[in-house]
Amino acid sequence: MEDILREIGSISRMLESIANIEFKEIQLSKGQYIYLVRIFENEGIIPERLAELIKVDRTTLSRAVKKLEENGFILKESDKENKKIKHLYTTIKGKQAVQLIIRENNYSNKVAIQQLSALERKNFAEMLAKIKSSVEIDWVNVKNGIKRDY
Repeated sequence: MEDILREIGSISRMLESIANIEFKEIQLSKGQYIYLVRIFENEGIIPERLAELIKVDRTTLSRAVKKLEENGFILKESDKENKKIKHLYTTIKGKQAVQLIIRENNYSNKVAIQQLSALERKNFAEMLAKIKSSVEIDWVNVKNGIKRDY
């Protein structure tokens, strides 16, 4: 059996390494750009929903959100009805950073698929969606305490 996940992991680590180097100049470190873009795309999102969207635990999310807030990329606002609920918003600085991140993402996508035909790109996108769906089912089960039988 082909070790597809090894290749996906390798691609992911290379792209993350590139992004971490390129985004260092705007004070975004280790993967924070993912959180920032998702907040930008979902202004007012609550942390629990953001954690589900990015597929991380709350502790990891909390650290990243705190750092983004400290560096002026996002701000937290209490819910008008329930002060315990916090909504996340991008600041002007955050919105400017997102524009750079989106340009980098588009460029990386273009480079990554440059050797694929239009049909191969379409098929690959469909296959990746299926892989993600399968892994997501497992991820949800494990997060809910279900032990995998391998």
